[in-house]
Amino acid sequence: MNFQDIILAKRYGRKLTNEQIRFFVDSVTDMSIPDYQISALLMAIVLNGMDDEETTSLALFMAESGKTVDLSAIPGKKVDKHSTGGVGDKCTPILLALVSSFDIPVAKLSGRGLGFTGGTVDKFESICGFHTEIPIDDFPGQIEKVGMVLSGQTPDLAPADKVLYALRDVTGTVDSIPLIASSIMSKKLAGGADAIVLNVTYGNGAFMKNKTDAIALAEKMIRIGHLSKRKVTCVLSPMNQPLGKAVGNILEMQEVVNTLKGFGTDDLLEICIRLAVEMILLSDKAAEHQPDSLRSLCEKKIRSGSAWKKFSQFIVAQGGQVDASGNPIFCDVPVEVEAMRSGRKGYVESISAEQVGRASVVLGAGRREQSDKIDYGAGIVFSKKVGDAVEFGDKICALFMGQSHPKDSSRVAEAIEILEAGIVISSEPVLSTDDEIVVMK
Repeated sequence: MNFQDIILAKRYGRKLTNEQIRFFVDSVTDMSIPDYQISALLMAIVLNGMDDEETTSLALFMAESGKTVDLSAIPGKKVDKHSTGGVGDKCTPILLALVSSFDIPVAKLSGRGLGFTGGTVDKFESICGFHTEIPIDDFPGQIEKVGMVLSGQTPDLAPADKVLYALRDVTGTVDSIPLIASSIMSKKLAGGADAIVLNVTYGNGAFMKNKTDAIALAEKMIRIGHLSKRKVTCVLSPMNQPLGKAVGNILEMQEVVNTLKGFGTDDLLEICIRLAVEMILLSDKAAEHQPDSLRSLCEKKIRSGSAWKKFSQFIVAQGGQVDASGNPIFCDVPVEVEAMRSGRKGYVESISAEQVGRASVVLGAGRREQSDKIDYGAGIVFSKKVGDAVEFGDKICALFMGQSHPKDSSRVAEAIEILEAGIVISSEPVLSTDDEIVVMK
């Protein structure tokens, strides 16, 4: 097959056949075609799109380009959850415990953070001794022991997608719904889940900057799921300000603990409960509960301590250290190094999640490059959120660095500058403009 013919077919807006898409993915995987030809086809896809069948074929062939996870040894229907990313998004640790408290097996493959959005694996690795590299063959044993398991994504999961994403990142071809949808779904299909709940975030702190594009992406991934015989539910949620109060690895895990003990913020609890309900509805336990009662049951699991107990058991099961009360023991101690205060009386009009994420990276909570070392104690904790009243001099947020890391005044100053550019105080009362959470099936 001549790869130039494939490029020309898409250049002129023609639909690619399964054979052409498979040849493309196979050639990317074995590196038998040059980068410039791959990039040419990617640009043609950006300009002329792909229909649902083409996008599904691309996702399936990329999933098959490496090893696929077999979870059949784990009893029951396996439901996976994935987020398109956000600032302060610590939903996965809460969901693992909450959904597992319903006796639903949860097996989660998660990634590390890069850029201004954090990674679930990094958050868990802030706990002393916690193992994030669990062999797939050990998943059933972990599930039997505690009802849930989490591991970092294996390097040979959808390797073709990794090659394509790296090229998209440097050739201006990231912004394409078919390419984004197939990239996400290829990893989910390779992960072996029977059903998938996707949290599609949108706003300045998310990959999708507006709700219209988020809906288009959700619709495309739902159709991929249908064509590949997987049930997919998408939960759309705004990401214009950080989720919850904390941004940073240990700081976010401390907020996870507080949330599971019943002291979570309204915005964090709302999205976690919405996602948990959708995961339960896709599981084998759905028939045991009235859909209208699931929200109150989730709230009860948190109030009763059932979810917290599951979380503590899970930490121990994967080698993490806990104290006498079952609280995780972290590898560092966050120390407040500076505070950002209001320069006027008024109301918090907006907090740019993107700017907050960038400031946290400057402090050391994230990576600019994959090889960067993380300061697990670094981050930002908010005392005020959008709509809150402030007096002159009130603390809006506190900046932290790990106790084991020397304070870097230049980093702190840079982070403050970024935050000041991203936080607006108004003289008039402000209502949060975040849209309601939307569920699509």
